[in-house]
Amino acid sequence: MKQPIYEFDHFCDDLGPAKVVHIYEPHIGLKAIVVIDNVAIGPAIGGVRMAPDVSTEEVFRLARAMTKKNAAAGLPHGGGKSGILADPKTVDKQVLIRAFAKAIRDLVDYIPGPDMGTNESCMAVIQDEIGRAVGLPRVLGGIPLDEIGATGYGVAQCAEVAAPFCELDLAGAAVAIEGFGNVGQHVAKYLAEKGVKLVAASDSQGAIYDTKGIDVDELVAAKKKSTSVVNYGAGKKISQADLFGVDCEILVPAARPDSIRAENVADIKAKMILQGANIPATASAEMMLHQRGVLIVPDFIANAGGVICGAVEYHGGTERDAFEQIAEKIRHNTEQVLTRVKDENMVPRHAAVELARERVLAAMALRQS
Repeated sequence: MKQPIYEFDHFCDDLGPAKVVHIYEPHIGLKAIVVIDNVAIGPAIGGVRMAPDVSTEEVFRLARAMTKKNAAAGLPHGGGKSGILADPKTVDKQVLIRAFAKAIRDLVDYIPGPDMGTNESCMAVIQDEIGRAVGLPRVLGGIPLDEIGATGYGVAQCAEVAAPFCELDLAGAAVAIEGFGNVGQHVAKYLAEKGVKLVAASDSQGAIYDTKGIDVDELVAAKKKSTSVVNYGAGKKISQADLFGVDCEILVPAARPDSIRAENVADIKAKMILQGANIPATASAEMMLHQRGVLIVPDFIANAGGVICGAVEYHGGTERDAFEQIAEKIRHNTEQVLTRVKDENMVPRHAAVELARERVLAAMALRQS
């Protein structure tokens, strides 16, 4: 049997990846990975993730998610992603980010944006160094997608369209959010405006649970003051793992990949799962949930708000333009995918992938002609 030449060979297919780059600068301790998956529709947009355990496989899977996300959203961009192997809480971010920017200067078909472990300030450094980045601070003319909660706003728009497909009334519905960070906090805020009650939230230090409801603003303030949701004044402290089993109608995974797995699927009580994070569930877990009748809106449909905002910024649009396009594109795609799921008895991810793949292949055919 032929052995794969590279560790990611078993992921290669007719869509990509177009380019995989490993970066190593030993004198400053920079180790990084860049995957440019597909650029048939346009230059790739994708975030820069900083985590000590990020791998080539994870970056590739995230880059492919961006290819599908950008195509599904109808953006003139392909998909890419990068990962810097470092703990964002302990390293000198400015030094690493600037060195990373210098290293990707010639990767002109990749446009970086913020992701887990990086923010608008990091993108400002990259912009200063190489002149291309999205998610810039407002003072530099950017639309700070984390500050305005672009991804969370999109997830809430998705929820409003998806709820009728599982006969769920958002008013009074309970939501549990795994990962109360930049995405999770804004999901909670925008869902609360639609009458949804936050009952559980987690971060890297644990989780908090209160069936009576958690005040979103107070939880945000508690996390900002003490760095963790577990220091919220009321409610019951539970483990990160226990969050998946709480009583709720809506579950929003908004942290790392594969947090929903075969091992914890049986614990989930939610009727609807909105994927705020990229690739937050394994394929087997999604299939098991679908067979149980749980409605899942895949990541690249539900959480496309951030990249839509980044694309609007890159092409000179305004914050108002961003919100309008996020609502329009995510609502349309959610309706289209879930209608296909209902009418053709498809698994949601299969329906979403089919939608995105059709668009990427059409663009590739035009490039080849």
